[in-house]
Amino acid sequence: MIKFVLMVNKQGQTRLASYFEWFPVQERIALEAEIIRRCLSRTEYQCSFLEYRGFKVVYRRYASLFFVVAVDGDDENELAMLEFIHSLVETMDKYFESVCELDIMFHIEKAYYIVDEMVANGYVVENNKANILKPLQLMDKVANEDSIFSRRG
Repeated sequence: MIKFVLMVNKQGQTRLASYFEWFPVQERIALEAEIIRRCLSRTEYQCSFLEYRGFKVVYRRYASLFFVVAVDGDDENELAMLEFIHSLVETMDKYFESVCELDIMFHIEKAYYIVDEMVANGYVVENNKANILKPLQLMDKVANEDSIFSRRG
């Protein structure tokens, strides 16, 4: 089961944090800080897995962002989580047309929506990019139609 998904820049600033298990705010802050510190301190030649406080932490760097997923100790396959991260990045790339840190910062609600479409209750439920993005595209279409009608009237 996925405990949380983080998107972090190279300076260690969290850009997105989606938790699927309740943690007190102070514990979240300490947990994020320590995991981010550990991920940033590793070289590109080290594996993308580490263990911390009973979690398996799987991370991958894409451009200036680190995508971090923490799962239960022995319940999940690390390679499957790497594949999930890759699928998440590909889906965001398709929607944002080459996703970058600014896309996530300025469209945080859409980034959260994509994560929420892919993961429910800590389990990966959807991996198909078209199925994930269709509701977002419909919302964008409705928003564009609303703005067109508001200019006329």
